[in-house]
Amino acid sequence: MKKPGGGRPPKWTKRQLVDGMRWRTRAGVPWRDVPERYGAWQTVYGPFRRWQRDGTWKRILADLQADADAKGLIDWDVSVDSSLARAHQHAAGAREKGGLQKEPPGGVGTEPTITCSDARTAG
Repeated sequence: MKKPGGGRPPKWTKRQLVDGMRWRTRAGVPWRDVPERYGAWQTVYGPFRRWQRDGTWKRILADLQADADAKGLIDWDVSVDSSLARAHQHAAGAREKGGLQKEPPGGVGTEPTITCSDARTAG
């Protein structure tokens, strides 16, 4: 009897793909610059985007924060200085017919902004 979901075995392990996602986040480079040792960039981007859309990354972050908070490792004091906020010169204009886009710029939900410094402190 044939197993359901059978077929060609994956070329890349999930570990390699997640490592590629982590590398790309830490390096802050475009997806096309992900090294081949992690898989083709499209192969790494596919599950990243799928997990982003279905809330997997939010659940992982919430679980990690809850675990760290339970251990007393998180200090929840926040200080925000909003005295200066600059936009890029190209941020002045938006599409006149934004409804023509296949998908809104932020995807389905709001995407988190991750910088190189965030990635270094998180992992």
